[in-house]
Amino acid sequence: MDPPTNPKMGAISAARELDLALARRAASGDRAAQRELFHAQRSSVHHTLYRILGNNRDLEDLIQDSFLEIFRALGSFRGDSGLTRWCQTIATRVAFLAISRKKPPAIDLALVQDELPGGHDTRREAQLRELGRRLYAALDRIDPKQRIAFALGVIDGLPLAEVAHLTDSTVVAVKTRIWRARKDLMKRAARDPVLSQYVTNLAERKEVEP
Repeated sequence: MDPPTNPKMGAISAARELDLALARRAASGDRAAQRELFHAQRSSVHHTLYRILGNNRDLEDLIQDSFLEIFRALGSFRGDSGLTRWCQTIATRVAFLAISRKKPPAIDLALVQDELPGGHDTRREAQLRELGRRLYAALDRIDPKQRIAFALGVIDGLPLAEVAHLTDSTVVAVKTRIWRARKDLMKRAARDPVLSQYVTNLAERKEVEP
C-alpha cells in the first residue's frame, strides 16, 4: 500500500513548480512573465526593505535595485525555496549594501521632544510615525548585520530560522545579532524615555538570549 500523501507538502511542491516555471519564463526574456513576477513580488520586496530601512526616501529606488538584481539572478533560481522568500533574500542583501554605504544622520536623540501627543486616532497615528522615526534614527547608528537581524526578527516578528535564511546566517548568529542590537539600542535610547519604552515593548514580543 502506498503511504498517505501530505496535502500540505503537495501544495508546497505545486506552488514551487509554478514559481520555477514563472522564473524560467522570465529569465528567458518573456516580458509578460517578467511583468507577472514583478507585480507578484513587489509587495514582499517592499515589505522587506521597509522593515529594515523604515520610511526611507530612497525606498522606491531600492525596490528597483532589488528587481534588477532579481532579474539578473533568475537563471540561478532552482525552486529550492519559494520565489517570494528568494526575492526577499535578494532584497535583504540590497538593504545591507544601502546601509553599509549610508552615513548616520546628524540626529541627537536627546533633543527630541520627550512627550508625544495622544488621545485621538490622528494623534495616535502621528505618535506611531514619530516612534518609528526615532527607532530608525537609532538603528541607523548600529552595525548593519545587527540592524537587519533586529528589524526582521523583532520588528517584523519573523522566526529566527527565517531570518537566518534571508541573511545567509545561522540561527545562533541571528540570536547574537538581535541581542547585541537590542543592547545597543537601549544604550542609545537612554536619554530618550519614549524610545526606550518602545524598544522595551518590542523586546517583550521576542525575548532572545545570546
